Amino acid sequence: HLAHVFACAAENEILLPYLGVAWDGTGYGEDGTVWGGEAFVVREDGDEHFASLEPFRLPGGESAVREPRRSALGALFACFGEAAFGMDDLAPLGEFSDTELGVLGDMLRRGLNAPMASSAGRMFDAVASICGLRQVSQFEGQAAMLLEFAAAGIDGGSAYPMVLRPRNVGELGARHFLDWAPMMRGIVASVRVGESPGAIAARFHGALAEGILAVARAAGEPRVMLTGGCFQNRVLLEMVVLRLREEGFMPAWHQRVPPNDGGIALGQIAALLRGRRAPRRVARV
Repeated sequence: HLAHVFACAAENEILLPYLGVAWDGTGYGEDGTVWGGEAFVVREDGDEHFASLEPFRLPGGESAVREPRRSALGALFACFGEAAFGMDDLAPLGEFSDTELGVLGDMLRRGLNAPMASSAGRMFDAVASICGLRQVSQFEGQAAMLLEFAAAGIDGGSAYPMVLRPRNVGELGARHFLDWAPMMRGIVASVRVGESPGAIAARFHGALAEGILAVARAAGEPRVMLTGGCFQNRVLLEMVVLRLREEGFMPAWHQRVPPNDGGIALGQIAALLRGRRAPRRVARV
């Protein structure tokens, strides 16, 4: 994820210091968890893992990449606990048999084959599933694309809330976490009152933009790199750029180098040219 950030800065010829936001699917993090919703402050004297999406469990690990309904179940369990298994009015719960729910429930409760993930990509999958847009994907990123398409051109009203909080003593991960539980409660409430998928998707994208803005305010660095596969999403990118500029920040994003894995090699080279150890590209979960 640092390589994503370095690639964006190199392409745009941005000088240190800066904040780098790297949001993508799933990749192994340096703390042993699955990353994908990270923010780093990059300075001359080093790089700080400044913020991350609040992690949640992915039941079945790699299977969750192919099945948005699994990401949805993991996110609902993280937010609502045991009550999540009784939410049979929500689309993802209706996609599992009782036997499957029993097995997945044991995975989540015991943390077996259910890695913790701070992935923005898997959060997109979860919300798409809860909105009823896609339960099993035919290709990677399909659910997130459907959510982007649903949000395009729609004013969903106020964004769902997200809260930036400091890491508690003993917690693994970044210095701050973006707590998305208030957002998830709002999404579930919207689904239950019959709000359209497009309006929910628009408010969800707005929540992510406001979350990144909250991270930028806390970091206090005027230059902000936006990178990783999630920023192939035009709705998200435009919302984030607009909000950052409105608040006086200077965002930069990819225009010639791919924001996804195609740009990682450039970031590794940029790290070496600065005298840093090249960020490793490790196998996807």
